[in-house]
Amino acid sequence: MKKGMALALLLAFATSALAAPAPQSTPATATTGAKKKTASTANAAIARRLDEMQQAISAQQQQIQQLTQELQTRDAAIQQLQQQSSQAQSTAGQAEQKADSALSQTAEQQKLVATTHGDVTDIKDTLNNTAQALQETQKSISESPLAIRFKGITLTPGGFMAAETVWRQHALGSDINTPFNSVTMPGAAGDKMNEFFGSGRQSRISLLGEGKLSIAKLTGYVAADFLSAGVTSNNNESNSYSLRQRQVWGQAALNNGFAFTGGQMWSLVTETRKGLDNRTEVLPMTIDPQYHVGFSWARQYGFRVTKNFGNKFWLGASVENPQTLFSASGQAQNFLLGSAGTGGGLYNGSATYSFNSAPDFVFKAAAEPGFGHFEVFGVVRRFRDRIYPGATAATPTAAGASNFSTTTGGIGANARVSFFKKHVDLAGHFLGGDGMGRYGTSTLPDVTVNPDGTLAPLKSAQGLGTLEFHTTKWDFYLNAGAEFVGRHTLLNAAGKTVGYGSATANNSGCGVETVPGTPTGGQFPTSSSGFLPGALANCAANTRNVIEGTFGFWYRFYKGPKGTLQFGPQYSYIVRNTWSGAAGTTMLGQPAGIENMFLTSFRYYLP
Repeated sequence: MKKGMALALLLAFATSALAAPAPQSTPATATTGAKKKTASTANAAIARRLDEMQQAISAQQQQIQQLTQELQTRDAAIQQLQQQSSQAQSTAGQAEQKADSALSQTAEQQKLVATTHGDVTDIKDTLNNTAQALQETQKSISESPLAIRFKGITLTPGGFMAAETVWRQHALGSDINTPFNSVTMPGAAGDKMNEFFGSGRQSRISLLGEGKLSIAKLTGYVAADFLSAGVTSNNNESNSYSLRQRQVWGQAALNNGFAFTGGQMWSLVTETRKGLDNRTEVLPMTIDPQYHVGFSWARQYGFRVTKNFGNKFWLGASVENPQTLFSASGQAQNFLLGSAGTGGGLYNGSATYSFNSAPDFVFKAAAEPGFGHFEVFGVVRRFRDRIYPGATAATPTAAGASNFSTTTGGIGANARVSFFKKHVDLAGHFLGGDGMGRYGTSTLPDVTVNPDGTLAPLKSAQGLGTLEFHTTKWDFYLNAGAEFVGRHTLLNAAGKTVGYGSATANNSGCGVETVPGTPTGGQFPTSSSGFLPGALANCAANTRNVIEGTFGFWYRFYKGPKGTLQFGPQYSYIVRNTWSGAAGTTMLGQPAGIENMFLTSFRYYLP
């Protein structure tokens, strides 16, 4: 290609030289010298042309050489570019293969990542569930007794050991359990003396059994303490007191929200902390096992049916064992309400038992809207006695005797609200109606009697306000409660007042101390001198109300997997007011008893 281009250039230059115009001829008349001169000139011109052509050819050869070098350089560059292009194409192919492989790997990796993400999510869920289960287990270990697996059921022991004391300004002859309706009048011998008792009798043992079925949870519970006395129990040396039944019941809680419970349990009247669930009863934080004036409760036989509606609302009804508390003055012996217990019937011969015609019925609704626990309830009771119209005749006769019954009712409410992240609890309780006395802590009477022997229910009301402050180590409590019972009296045919809270009662002796009584034989201690306080004369005052104010706290030294160790003191101020009697009697006919108490408790709760 290079040689062809050089030959073409030489031919072009030769052609241009040959195409130059020839010299014009001279006339024939020119001389020979002129011809020679002209020829010489022509030869010189040709020589110059040849030189010029030769120079041009040399210049063109140089240009050709230069172009040839440039072509060689370009060919080398092109060849290098071709090699680079080939290498690039090869690299691109390899890259494309790698890209395809990478894409394939990426797709697989994405699948692997998605699968791994799912596995990680499952693992997180499992870990969360495990953590929650661990927290529940830790909570169970720290707050609940350890459980024992036995033949498919879970057995959980519980209870506490208590070392407790009570100091009273006025002696009642009572252990740490306070008989509020027996606070002494100013003339009583015990009112002139204080008393101190130390006791471990409130120590408690319990056992919870739980079994799970496909449609229900089965629960059995038994609890006992030592606040009972046998015929030989005393404080002389061994202080041996008998174990007593507190609760013994069984329950079937179905998955559909219905629960059926039967046995000895807290009355449905008692406030619960969660719904209407057994074992969530909210008791005053007091040391006194009689709890607090104004608190409505009972522990007795019951058969209870409850329904849970989404853990927000509950309905319940119970059939419970009845008992009539009776008090009257001026009555004739023309009626029969019950009798002393019979040992063969497993009743206490020193206690009285009413002949009941029907159980007590309790109906309750509870709600937890998210800011507290609220309850409303009603109680229906039936009282009965047997009337003997001929009992007051000159010649007493049982002819014409008949039974008399009356039905009464009461309504109540419980409310509890927590504030400041459950550090503060504010609670209120109320129960009022006819014949509701036995459901109050003071056990005021339910009924009295009319002159004709028919029973007359007494109006009653009970109320308690509670303020509690809780921290990790401390519990402070402040309670104020009162119980009231109305008066009911009628005049008999002889003009004598019969009933309860007589306005004609002679209370002139309520502030006058009497000498000790004389033993008349019989059981200890009435058969021993020095243990029979004198009975007040002319002091027929009946209780109108009982009021109590209490302050105390608990301090926990330890609470954890090993149980709970705590200590608490309590101060109580109690007033028992009576109905006014006849005008002109001492103390304006309305005497009152006052009691100051200081209690302590040191307890170890099982884990």
